[in-house]
Amino acid sequence: INQMSITEFILLGFGNVPEFQILLFLLFLVIYIMTMAGNILIAAIVVADHHLHTPMCFFLENLSFLETCYTSTILPRMLASVLTGDITISVNGCFMQLYCFGVLACSECYLLAAMSYDRYLAICKPLHYVLIMNRRVCLSLVVLSWFSGNMVSLVQTAWVFTLPFCGSNQINYFFCDILSLIKLSCTDISSYEMQLFTVTMLVNFTPFSLILVSYIIIISTILKMALADGRYKASSTSSSHLIVVTLYYGSSGLIYLRPKSINSPDSNKVLALMYTTITPILNPIVYSLRNNEVKGAVQRLLWDRLKGKIFSQIK
Repeated sequence: INQMSITEFILLGFGNVPEFQILLFLLFLVIYIMTMAGNILIAAIVVADHHLHTPMCFFLENLSFLETCYTSTILPRMLASVLTGDITISVNGCFMQLYCFGVLACSECYLLAAMSYDRYLAICKPLHYVLIMNRRVCLSLVVLSWFSGNMVSLVQTAWVFTLPFCGSNQINYFFCDILSLIKLSCTDISSYEMQLFTVTMLVNFTPFSLILVSYIIIISTILKMALADGRYKASSTSSSHLIVVTLYYGSSGLIYLRPKSINSPDSNKVLALMYTTITPILNPIVYSLRNNEVKGAVQRLLWDRLKGKIFSQIK
């Protein structure tokens, strides 16, 4: 790591609104607790209930684990900064946060694309679904998502920290973000910005385009369904998935793909909150709690516990 004359960075975060620090702390704390509880609950239910050992629930389990780690790379550090007022982070700490965040963000982009492919097969190719989406294919898609995310993040993080940081050490953001870091370099970053644009197209725009195509086909298939009830359920679930996916890819894509003339740190922070805090709390609701299989598992779990209490009282 090329530390140069800088030994730590200062994360300015939301320090420009000191009168709202307590409110921000409580808000982010509630979001973090709800995100962790929701995703851990979904992962635990999928593991515990054998009825949920299906391809879609396998992806949901991985998404829940990813979101748990994803949120934990940012919110605990941000909560500690708001609570203690310590807004510094070491160069090595910044390196690790950037790397971990990159792995999880890139992996989620690919995993969401894999999940849309699973939904496409389930709705548009139901007779071939079991044959195509077998355990080996599911595992391969998940491993490929994590591996690709790791490779992209490793290369990008190592690349950023070869830049000479010899000017300001103040990052106008609430975590170590690659775009904010390269702006602190005291060298020409035009080529680096072009490389970042290219990577964003591959990691963000390409999977999102594939998801949009798959959902266009899914919606077209749904509209041809004869049964109105099945058509409503399928369209309701698909539309919810598409809204959350658009929110995630849209907010992250706008940060890295917008022209510099309309790219401001304050608007970027708001957009970053959308895909770092809002979508992780929505995913358990949209992908899991609106899934009939998962809801059935939750009901069975609650019923089993209720029966256990009743029988224990009778004994």
